[in-house]
Amino acid sequence: MKILAKWLLSATALLAVAYLYSGVQVESFGSALIAAFVIGLFNAVLRPVLVILTLPVTIVTVGLFLFVINALMFWSAAGVLSGFHVSGFGAALLGSLIYSLLGLLIESALGGLFAKK
Repeated sequence: MKILAKWLLSATALLAVAYLYSGVQVESFGSALIAAFVIGLFNAVLRPVLVILTLPVTIVTVGLFLFVINALMFWSAAGVLSGFHVSGFGAALLGSLIYSLLGLLIESALGGLFAKK
């Protein structure tokens, strides 16, 4: 149940990013659902590999390179989907930051909502 709620809220967060920032466009809620799924899939599969491969750069930049990896995951998802568009790497960076902040709020809310008593 929590995964379904997180997926729906992540899609809503993606629509919010598109509303707040013109560099990101989402055509519909269905496109947002698919994009949220693909972003989650990329973050689960590709991101750990990229983090390990770029560990020296991440250490030298004191972790700031992780923002670049997040932007690449966001931009890559837009590259493989038709209803989700990002206008460039700068837009992907800012869009992924907003999306990540909204994701933290979602996790916080779901953690309290689905907490075992």
